[in-house]
Amino acid sequence: MRYHRLGHTDLIVSELAFGAAPLGSMFGVFAEQDGVDAVRTALDAGVNLFDVAPYYGATTAETALGDALRGVDRGTYLLATKVGRYGLADFDFSAQRVRRSVTESLRRLGTDHLDLIQCHDIEFGSPAQIVGETVPALRALQTEGLVGHVGITGYPLPTLAHVAARAHVDTVLSYCQYTLQDRRLAAWEEYFTACGAGVVNAAPLAMGALTRQGAPDWHPGSFALHARCAEAADLCEALGGDLAKLALQFSVTATPAATTVVGTSSPDEVRRNVAWLAEPIDQELLRAVETCLEPVRDRGWSSGGVAGPS
Repeated sequence: MRYHRLGHTDLIVSELAFGAAPLGSMFGVFAEQDGVDAVRTALDAGVNLFDVAPYYGATTAETALGDALRGVDRGTYLLATKVGRYGLADFDFSAQRVRRSVTESLRRLGTDHLDLIQCHDIEFGSPAQIVGETVPALRALQTEGLVGHVGITGYPLPTLAHVAARAHVDTVLSYCQYTLQDRRLAAWEEYFTACGAGVVNAAPLAMGALTRQGAPDWHPGSFALHARCAEAADLCEALGGDLAKLALQFSVTATPAATTVVGTSSPDEVRRNVAWLAEPIDQELLRAVETCLEPVRDRGWSSGGVAGPS
């Protein structure tokens, strides 16, 4: 496992981070003990960053992660959670609500401090409020010692850049935009760095699109994107490879980000992912898959947010 400094923070993070959304049954039911075992297996493998949010499973992911980490030396792992999003269409970035949210998360996670607190899916809020109210409220909590660093997350890169240029944030988390199919994050990395923010990559499998099983029904990508990803999976299989393996290897090893968050709910998945990263990437297979995906390269989907940085 390789480690990198996260931006200008004092956080040294593992290249692979544990995404705890599945612990809230966000992507299907799982055995509670599997979740505990997955967390402990990740720790044993050297994963030290765990990312979660109150939104995941309506707070159940935070509770499950807290239970799994009970009794583990707090100095051996880093906790990142979020504020602002609490349901599919439930957003509240007010200072009062995010302060209460942090207190609630601390209780569920069984800790007295968070290493990173992030404004969740900021494109669904008001950029002016996040810059002028939310981030300052979180900085006040930092002064009180409850949080270590402050970040933002979301999908539209221009929206993330718009806020990063106006609010002093330590991190920016972008998902589905440094993958085999979509690499637009790379074009923004220098901008975020210039704003003083470290970059976190998430969802390297494009929320399931870059797997043999393919995109789930709720996936927001187009039919053309899904069809091309399915062709890439078939191609990998025909050439003796695995699209998910190639996608994970590519995103983690080639990303400009300090770490890549992968959602995980079983110890077998953790062991598989760590083993994949220990193997060299098949360059011939990579070239073939890149050619297959070229027609949908860097295609995303619509989301909220401002038009772009200014």
